[in-house]
Amino acid sequence: MKGIILAGGFGTRLYPMTTNVSKQLLPIYDKPMIYYSISTLMELKIREILIISSKNFIPIYKDIFKNFNNFGLKILFKEQKYPNGIAESFIIGKKFIGRDNVTLILGDNFFYGINYDKIDLTKLNKNFGAKIFTYKVNEPKNYGVISIKNKEYVSKIEEKPRNPKSNFVATGLYVYDNTVVKNVKMLKPSKRGELEISDLNNLYIKQKKLEAVFLNSGSVWLDAGTAQDLLKASHFVQTIQDRQKILIGSPEAIALKNGWITKSELKKIINKMPKNEYSKNLLEII
Repeated sequence: MKGIILAGGFGTRLYPMTTNVSKQLLPIYDKPMIYYSISTLMELKIREILIISSKNFIPIYKDIFKNFNNFGLKILFKEQKYPNGIAESFIIGKKFIGRDNVTLILGDNFFYGINYDKIDLTKLNKNFGAKIFTYKVNEPKNYGVISIKNKEYVSKIEEKPRNPKSNFVATGLYVYDNTVVKNVKMLKPSKRGELEISDLNNLYIKQKKLEAVFLNSGSVWLDAGTAQDLLKASHFVQTIQDRQKILIGSPEAIALKNGWITKSELKKIINKMPKNEYSKNLLEII
């Protein structure tokens, strides 16, 4: 299983904060937003990751992640010349995906409290189709609303419907088998000129191969692409970290938990960091 982080777009919902910076570089409390996306993929035991962004910001991402191979990761980068839709990720990442299955996460999505032990992507068969992660919200009309058939399989996805048929919506975390490389070629641009992820998912619905993974009730999902949700996510991370004395969205901590690095290796990594709250919290984990 390989992973893709889509960190492109214009960040219009966060203007003027994104006038000269990629929104995925904005902080959620004490870490860049993209740390939380890469941490989610690491929790899913994915070690080969492609970051897709615009040309101006790829050098910055390369600098941020230049030492992440020390965490047992292999991170590559690809340019998205223009934000032509989420589904374009699989066209840009075709060579990277190769013959493997792939998990896509949007770089502005924040997840916490997922029971990763119940989601073992290594046990998926070769032609499982697609899985979307769903979350129950109070205002579903702002999202892609899903209708469920036979408890798991999705019968319909409605994008921002006036009268939602359920409170379950699709989050920005998707898992596909290798047929995604072929299926994405069948898409036509929507009225807004983009290759829509909903259209891709509807192809899998027609094939009866789109399964819903319900995030457990104790989990948290936020689309941090608005100023309000960016602030909510920051407050949430601060509160949980302060009260429970843990680190949320820390690649170093997850690499240690996964057994990809040892405590002594992590200590060497910490010794090269500035002396601040983040490095102090990592030392407390050791």
